[in-house]
Amino acid sequence: MATIETELTDQAERATPGVGVMLMPQMPHLEFSIACRGLVSALRDGKPNAVVQVAVLDVREQSLLAFSCTEIVQGTRDPLFLTGVTFPPDCPVFEEMVVKLSVYDVKDKSSETSTFLGCTTFSLADLLKSKDQQLSLSLRSSDDLATVGTVVVSRLKMGEIEDGEADHITADVKGQKCTLVCESLDGTTNDKDNGPLMNAVFKNSVYKVYRFQTVDSKWMLVREQMAECTLSFSIPKQLISLYIEEDSSRIQELRDLGELSPHWDNLRREVITRYDQVIRNYRETLSKMEKLTGPLFKPSCSKAQKSLEFIPINLHTQRMRVTCPRQTDAFYDVITVGAPAAHFHGFKSGGLQRLLSRYENEKKSCSTAYQCIYYGPEQTAKAREVLSSVAQLQPLITSLSDRLLQAAQQHSAEGLRDGLKALADKTEQFVHALKDELVKGALLALHTARPGYVSRSQTQTHSPSHLVQPGLDAVVCNNVDRAPTPTKDERSPSGNHKDPIPHHKEYDEEEWDRVWANVAKSLNSVIAMVDKLQEQDNNKQDSVPEQALADVITSHNPAGDWREQLSPLLASLRESVVEVAGRAQRSMTFVLLQEAVCSIPQGLSLQQRRDVVFSQALAALACGFVMRLYAGLEDKGFLRQLHLVGVVAQFESLLSTYSEEIGMLEDMETGISDLSRVTFRITEAKSDEPGDLQPIVSGRRDHYTVEVPLPRQAFEALPEEIQEGKPLQVYPVLFNVGINEQQTIAERFGDISLQERINQRNFDVLDGYYKSLSDKVPSECLPCFQMQTDIKELLETLGQNVVTKKRKNVEILWLAGTICRRLNGIRFTSCKSAKDRTSMSVTLEQCALLRDEHQLNKDYFIRALDCMRRYVHSHLMPFASPFLIFFPFSHLHFNTRSFHCPPFIVRLVINADQVLSSMSDSGSVLMGLILKCNAEMGPWNITDIFYRHCNCYPSLDFF
Repeated sequence: MATIETELTDQAERATPGVGVMLMPQMPHLEFSIACRGLVSALRDGKPNAVVQVAVLDVREQSLLAFSCTEIVQGTRDPLFLTGVTFPPDCPVFEEMVVKLSVYDVKDKSSETSTFLGCTTFSLADLLKSKDQQLSLSLRSSDDLATVGTVVVSRLKMGEIEDGEADHITADVKGQKCTLVCESLDGTTNDKDNGPLMNAVFKNSVYKVYRFQTVDSKWMLVREQMAECTLSFSIPKQLISLYIEEDSSRIQELRDLGELSPHWDNLRREVITRYDQVIRNYRETLSKMEKLTGPLFKPSCSKAQKSLEFIPINLHTQRMRVTCPRQTDAFYDVITVGAPAAHFHGFKSGGLQRLLSRYENEKKSCSTAYQCIYYGPEQTAKAREVLSSVAQLQPLITSLSDRLLQAAQQHSAEGLRDGLKALADKTEQFVHALKDELVKGALLALHTARPGYVSRSQTQTHSPSHLVQPGLDAVVCNNVDRAPTPTKDERSPSGNHKDPIPHHKEYDEEEWDRVWANVAKSLNSVIAMVDKLQEQDNNKQDSVPEQALADVITSHNPAGDWREQLSPLLASLRESVVEVAGRAQRSMTFVLLQEAVCSIPQGLSLQQRRDVVFSQALAALACGFVMRLYAGLEDKGFLRQLHLVGVVAQFESLLSTYSEEIGMLEDMETGISDLSRVTFRITEAKSDEPGDLQPIVSGRRDHYTVEVPLPRQAFEALPEEIQEGKPLQVYPVLFNVGINEQQTIAERFGDISLQERINQRNFDVLDGYYKSLSDKVPSECLPCFQMQTDIKELLETLGQNVVTKKRKNVEILWLAGTICRRLNGIRFTSCKSAKDRTSMSVTLEQCALLRDEHQLNKDYFIRALDCMRRYVHSHLMPFASPFLIFFPFSHLHFNTRSFHCPPFIVRLVINADQVLSSMSDSGSVLMGLILKCNAEMGPWNITDIFYRHCNCYPSLDFF
């Protein structure tokens, strides 16, 4: 069966240069615009509120599928629709495919009533083969007896206005003319967003296309593309596997502590039991996730479902592509995702930030009760860091030793030199990681927990003050005389009670220093031997004639000599490293055992909550990083910035500081902050298959690395530093401004200190990133924008705003978003579920970009905003689309200088006046009406409306 795709592809190849074909091939879109002329309607003086429903008839399947819908153009017989129709690249386009256009007259948007005016059909072959690729079709009434107007269908292509060729069609504003220039022109529009690389990670794309007029009467073509991301599920599943692996390793480390006193052995068993329970829960969750099929995102209705708690809510990519005459296409990306939060665990007691603070205070008291040393968050983090360093560096030192021996056997001076450099570097890192008083003190604490320690020293009554580490509140006891864990009453301190920790003269405090120093001594011996061997080799080369050099080397320096001399020294080094690593590992494991013991009431539950929130945050970050990387593969300035400094990831949050959303914001704050422990690394993919292009996560809770595979051709074009595996840093920042009626309540009667603290703290991070960027990267590497305001000036303004007491200070969000784009950053927008508030923010930002960067005609700003936010009647459009959203609130929240109020809100206030005139309890009726309709009342402060109609503010009882 013949298809139109061949013709479209041929046109695309003629019009497109062959640059970056492998990464973002120029795949064509079939797109067309719609306009009507001379519509006939019996209502409103014959001027209908027109909307066109587009359906596709598949002749082969004999089925009619609702495809898309235009916006509503009010009060004109000649509507020009800004919303076009697009057939995406993955949609098969056949000659036999027929498009049906049905025109309706919408009587009332709020009541969803409309009248059918007429319909017409055409085939895609007719459109492409017609003169100028434009069709003028007659609209036929339902009885097919009368013509009720004309529909003009034009293939969308960019072009210039030429004298005498401009067509004018009346817009929805009375008397206003729009210059139509998207017709009768050669060429094609091409899509650069759907190559194999993009399609490997981003799936199930939804497209929308618009045409808006610029200030110079040209037409810009705007495409929206929203896609799901495979990382929504793959990243959480990998993280859960890593959680299981880490906790299993922790159990083994606890068992490897060796024999402990009955008191500590009982506590160890209890901790292991709780770790086992966590592992079972994680395995059960992972098993359920492996069985999931369907969409690649978690809908908001499933946000509290336990089996999906690690999955981010509504994670989608949003890309707006703008094509203007005589200009290069521009791309604007944003990731939309529900705020990372543990909805299954609830927010009755707050979120992570509050719970962790409370937990640290409770841990101090528990440490005394369980006779443990209290280790603060910094010390436990250091213990995990030491364990991670030991686990990474010990096997690396062993492998580097073997490599050095191999170079010695091959008598390779260069290999010997390079191998020694790598070995010395990693050994020095190993020694430095263990050079900490925490390790030394923990070894002492572990010694006191061994069986029989107290019985051998119980007659001594020396003061134990020297056992307490600086800043620690308690000391360790093995409790040998009372094996069971003490009860609450037994834990009470008594004035006559002997100190539980006796003097420990049996313990040699200098032993650790000697063992630790042996590593450095062994390394110095290896270095000295290598220097000696190289010096001898150089001397012999100087004294022997060149032609006899090979014979001399063979006869007097057998290959085994170097290896034999180095082998015992390297064996000594390995033995020292193994001994030190074992002691350090046991001591740090004992630190974490004491932390786990002190956190018996809620510690692991908090860790699970933190795991859940971090999983959601990392999935979103990985999605944003991959999208930003793919878009910047040919941008040398961005790649230079990426490996020299890193990239900023700016999270915009619209959560209120009221009720449960406070807990969500506290969860989100901790989750975003934890992302600073993540680095990225670019690797070469094994193949171009989608499965080999999926990012891979590795590491432990203290640090994770996300490896992003690229096809060989793309990988080889990267800077050398990135190809060598240099870790790429990400700087996550979070700015929050509550946007809903609950935030109004919080600002008038509640507390917004959490929001203020978050904004101030993250401003410092953003400011520090910019200073580092300015020192290392020239300004030429940053993108160019029409808005010429200096980034430093924008930062100063942002700094002033975050300390200014102002209600719903949305300037913070505007400035942070602008700075992020100017810094080549990654943009995220979040609210509770990434639906209403998020959609309003994204669409407003897109229209503002069109206005500021692409000269969108000011008369089209509101129309463009309405197109992107349009509401579709269920009987006109029986399928859901994430782009079709009715006003949950107006853009007034973001731009207080423009008091745009949707008409239905005006009607609501008028109707409220009518209700008040006939009801005695006017305040209650109005407040009930307003609260019931709060989703549509965004531009208006509900307490102000109450005051406007009742001459008083509502009491707290109303809330």
